[in-house]
Amino acid sequence: MKWQLTAALVALAIAGGCSDSSTVSSTPTSEGSRVPPPASVSVDRVLEVIDGDTFSVTIDGAAERVRLIGVDAPESGECMSAEATAALGALIRGGVQLVRDVNDRDQYGRLLRYVEAGEVFVNEELVRRGLALAREYPPDTARQTRLADAQAAAKDAERGIWNPTACGPATAAEVEISNINANPSGDDTENLNEEWIELTNRGAVNLDLTGWVIRDESASHRFTFASGFILGTGAKVRLHTGCGEASDTDLFWCMSGSTVWNNDGDTVFLLDVNGNIVVLRHYSS
Repeated sequence: MKWQLTAALVALAIAGGCSDSSTVSSTPTSEGSRVPPPASVSVDRVLEVIDGDTFSVTIDGAAERVRLIGVDAPESGECMSAEATAALGALIRGGVQLVRDVNDRDQYGRLLRYVEAGEVFVNEELVRRGLALAREYPPDTARQTRLADAQAAAKDAERGIWNPTACGPATAAEVEISNINANPSGDDTENLNEEWIELTNRGAVNLDLTGWVIRDESASHRFTFASGFILGTGAKVRLHTGCGEASDTDLFWCMSGSTVWNNDGDTVFLLDVNGNIVVLRHYSS
């Protein structure tokens, strides 16, 4: 869902002297090295909101996409994506400031920015409303504590994606991510079946996992349980990154030449068939 915004002049200052910004250098992108915008620049207009963490503007007549630092909103078509997109559009409609951290652009050529609308820190506000996850993207971490605190508050209040019924009826399942082996010995890419996560059914009834999803923090890796997969009461199942023959106790992502779980830290999400977050487990090195 894309929200078109009428042409509105908005003031933008890149706060080079801000206490939580640091000196910036241009980073290579798929389009090659690009010169970062100057320390202070006017934004001609906001063009559109692409999704809950990305929008486009014109700066000195050139179109630019802006990616909010430190947050990850639901992808288009996912549960709460429309709400996140609408909220971002409303927050930035009246004028914004963009503030750099360390990197100027990401690998897709988008400007990486903290976004401020008057007194509102937009990145934080989306997380506080439960419309985006706080996600660390080193080295751009100057405000990550604020974002983490906002996420903790959203979880405690069960706002947005943290509401057990955000995406449909809540599940009564008692299931946990009981073990994680994210860093097997040797070269991980040559030992994919020793990278795994383990689920355990702690409930008193069998659990039908048909259509449930395991995803990582980036949401770029997703595994969907096959139709009819049942996790018995007290039973465990390991989801291996590599390939193999599926059984009641072992399932296989069948990635090739690429790991799923980051060695230095990641978050494992278990989503029910409606897309509700049933359980998550964060780990770090």
